[in-house]
Amino acid sequence: MNTDSSGSQPIPAQLRPDIKAVIYAAGTLTRWQIMSELSLGEQLAVFEIAERIGSSPNLVTQHLAKMRQAGLVVKGRNRLYQIPKQYLPVPGQRIVDFGHCLLRLDQTQ
Repeated sequence: MNTDSSGSQPIPAQLRPDIKAVIYAAGTLTRWQIMSELSLGEQLAVFEIAERIGSSPNLVTQHLAKMRQAGLVVKGRNRLYQIPKQYLPVPGQRIVDFGHCLLRLDQTQ
Protein backbone atom coordinates (compact mmCIF):
# COMPACT_ATOMS: atom_id res chain seq x y z
CA MET A 1 0.00 0.00 0.00
CA ASN A 2 1.14 3.53 -0.74
CA THR A 3 0.94 6.50 1.55
CA ASP A 4 -0.65 9.71 0.37
CA SER A 5 1.25 12.90 -0.40
CA SER A 6 0.90 14.08 3.20
CA GLY A 7 2.95 11.10 4.40
CA SER A 8 0.16 9.71 6.56
CA GLN A 9 -0.42 5.99 6.81
CA PRO A 10 -2.72 4.38 4.24
CA ILE A 11 -6.23 3.41 5.21
CA PRO A 12 -6.61 -0.38 5.39
CA ALA A 13 -9.07 -1.78 2.83
CA GLN A 14 -11.48 -3.02 5.49
CA LEU A 15 -11.85 0.54 6.87
CA ARG A 16 -12.53 2.18 3.51
CA PRO A 17 -16.12 3.01 2.62
CA ASP A 18 -17.46 1.29 -0.48
CA ILE A 19 -16.36 3.27 -3.56
CA LYS A 20 -19.83 3.10 -5.12
CA ALA A 21 -21.34 4.48 -1.93
CA VAL A 22 -18.77 7.30 -1.88
CA ILE A 23 -19.54 8.26 -5.47
CA TYR A 24 -23.28 8.19 -4.85
CA ALA A 25 -23.12 10.02 -1.52
CA ALA A 26 -20.75 12.71 -2.82
CA GLY A 27 -22.67 13.17 -6.05
CA THR A 28 -24.26 16.57 -5.48
CA LEU A 29 -22.91 20.07 -4.98
CA THR A 30 -24.72 20.32 -1.63
CA ARG A 31 -23.01 17.18 -0.33
CA TRP A 32 -19.64 18.45 -1.54
CA GLN A 33 -20.29 21.69 0.33
CA ILE A 34 -21.22 19.75 3.47
CA MET A 35 -18.06 17.66 3.22
CA SER A 36 -16.03 20.80 2.63
CA GLU A 37 -17.32 22.33 5.86
CA LEU A 38 -16.74 19.13 7.82
CA SER A 39 -13.34 18.42 6.26
CA LEU A 40 -11.62 20.87 8.60
CA GLY A 41 -12.31 18.40 11.42
CA GLU A 42 -14.82 20.48 13.32
CA GLN A 43 -18.00 18.88 14.66
CA LEU A 44 -21.03 20.79 13.44
CA ALA A 45 -24.77 20.78 14.06
CA VAL A 46 -27.20 20.66 11.15
CA PHE A 47 -28.18 24.31 11.57
CA GLU A 48 -24.50 25.37 11.50
CA ILE A 49 -23.86 23.45 8.31
CA ALA A 50 -27.03 24.83 6.73
CA GLU A 51 -26.06 28.38 7.60
CA ARG A 52 -22.52 27.98 6.26
CA ILE A 53 -23.60 26.54 2.91
CA GLY A 54 -26.73 28.65 2.49
CA SER A 55 -29.21 25.79 2.59
CA SER A 56 -32.19 24.78 4.71
CA PRO A 57 -31.67 22.56 7.77
CA ASN A 58 -34.22 20.08 6.39
CA LEU A 59 -32.30 19.66 3.14
CA VAL A 60 -28.98 19.34 4.99
CA THR A 61 -30.52 16.67 7.25
CA GLN A 62 -31.62 14.67 4.20
CA HIS A 63 -28.18 14.87 2.64
CA LEU A 64 -26.44 13.96 5.91
CA ALA A 65 -28.63 10.85 6.20
CA LYS A 66 -27.37 9.62 2.80
CA MET A 67 -23.79 10.50 3.73
CA ARG A 68 -24.08 8.64 7.05
CA GLN A 69 -25.47 5.60 5.28
CA ALA A 70 -22.41 5.60 3.00
CA GLY A 71 -20.01 6.02 5.92
CA LEU A 72 -18.78 9.47 4.88
CA VAL A 73 -19.91 11.19 8.08
CA VAL A 74 -20.83 10.15 11.58
CA LYS A 75 -23.24 11.66 14.08
CA GLY A 76 -21.86 12.03 17.57
CA ARG A 77 -23.01 13.44 20.84
CA ASN A 78 -25.48 16.31 20.78
CA ARG A 79 -26.27 15.48 17.15
CA LEU A 80 -23.00 16.92 15.94
CA TYR A 81 -21.73 15.64 12.61
CA GLN A 82 -18.17 15.06 11.51
CA ILE A 83 -16.08 13.18 9.02
CA PRO A 84 -14.35 10.28 10.80
CA LYS A 85 -10.83 11.34 11.81
CA GLN A 86 -9.15 8.48 9.94
CA TYR A 87 -10.30 10.13 6.69
CA LEU A 88 -8.73 13.51 7.51
CA PRO A 89 -4.99 13.14 6.77
CA VAL A 90 -4.07 16.83 7.04
CA PRO A 91 -5.69 18.64 9.98
CA GLY A 92 -7.06 22.05 9.07
CA GLN A 93 -7.06 21.43 5.31
CA ARG A 94 -10.06 20.61 3.18
CA ILE A 95 -8.78 17.15 2.20
CA VAL A 96 -10.61 13.87 2.74
CA ASP A 97 -8.88 10.56 2.02
CA PHE A 98 -11.17 7.55 1.80
CA GLY A 99 -8.27 5.27 0.90
CA HIS A 100 -9.30 4.65 -2.70
CA CYS A 101 -9.97 8.29 -3.50
CA LEU A 102 -8.67 11.61 -2.24
CA LEU A 103 -11.00 14.61 -2.25
CA ARG A 104 -9.65 18.15 -2.27
CA LEU A 105 -12.63 20.24 -1.24
CA ASP A 106 -11.22 23.75 -1.31
CA GLN A 107 -13.03 24.59 -4.57
CA THR A 108 -16.69 23.74 -3.90
CA GLN A 109 -18.50 26.86 -5.08
